[in-house]
Amino acid sequence: MKEFTDFQEKFARNCPDIRILYNEPMAKHTSFRIGGAAEAMAFPKNAEELARLLKVSRLLDRTPAILGAGTNVLAPDEGMAGLVICLKDCLDGMERLDETHIRVMAGVTMTRAAMFAARQGLSGLEFAHGIPGTVGGGVYMNAGAYGGDIGSVLTRAEVMDPEGNVITFSREDMGFSYRHSRLEDTPGIVLAAVFCLTPLDSGDILNRMKELMAKRSASQPLDLPSAGSAFKRPVGGYAAALIDEAGLKGYQVGGAAISRKHAGFAVNLGGATAGDVKELLRQVSDRVYERTGIRLEPEVRIWERS
Repeated sequence: MKEFTDFQEKFARNCPDIRILYNEPMAKHTSFRIGGAAEAMAFPKNAEELARLLKVSRLLDRTPAILGAGTNVLAPDEGMAGLVICLKDCLDGMERLDETHIRVMAGVTMTRAAMFAARQGLSGLEFAHGIPGTVGGGVYMNAGAYGGDIGSVLTRAEVMDPEGNVITFSREDMGFSYRHSRLEDTPGIVLAAVFCLTPLDSGDILNRMKELMAKRSASQPLDLPSAGSAFKRPVGGYAAALIDEAGLKGYQVGGAAISRKHAGFAVNLGGATAGDVKELLRQVSDRVYERTGIRLEPEVRIWERS
C-alpha cells in the first residue's frame, strides 16, 4: 500500500470516526468519469462531522473542495491535493413543513426532491426531475431547466460558513441570477434548502415530469458521460444553436467530443482526459467567437489541482 502523505496522516489522526478514503479516483465520483486521485475524500454523515472536517482543514491550512453528485464538475487528470468533501447521500432527508413548504437536505438529488414534492401534491420542482445533481449543488449554482430554476422556488437556505457556523439566507440574501448565487463569491456550504411550492394534484405533477423526462431522453445524450450543458447561455442566443451553426456537432479532441445528438453537450466517448475536455471547450469557444463575435463561457465547473 502506498505510504500516507503527511496531510493524510494528520487527517486520519484528527478524524478517526469520519469516513475518509485516501487516493480515491475522482473519476468514480464525477458524471464525466474523468479525474485523478483525491489525496483525501471525506463523506460526513451530518453537519457536526462537516464542521469538524472544516475545523481540521483550517488547522492544516488547507481549503477543502466541496463535491455534490459531481454532475457539473471536470476534475483534473492530476487529481486533487488536500481534502475533497463529498455530500451526496451524506446530508440526507426531506420533510414537509406545512401546506406549501418542504425542507430538503443538501445531499438529496434534485430528482429525489422533485419526486418527493410531487407525491406530496406540491408543484414547482418539476423542472428539477432529471437534473442529476444534488440540491446543495443546485442551490449553489441556481440550477434550472425548462423555464424553472432553484431561485424561483427557494425560500431560505441553511449554509455553513468556513468556521462551522450555520447561517440562514433568505432568497433575497442568496443573490440569485442565471446559474449563479452569492455562494460562488462568498465561501459557504449548503446544508439544506426550504422550498415554497404550490398545491396541485399529484397525478398532474407526475404527468408533467414524465413529459419533461421524455424531452430530455429524446434530445440529450444520456447514454454517454457528460456534465450536462457545456456552456452557459450567452446573451442574444443559445450555445447549442451557435455550436450547431458553426458545424461543430461531433467535433472531437482526443476522447472528448461535442455530442451529435445535442450540440450543447460535451461528452466522454471513452478514455477522455480533463485536458481533452478543456481543449475541446477552448476550441469550440474560439470557433464560435470567430464566426459570431459571441464568446461562449463554460458552464461546467473546471477544477484545478490545488
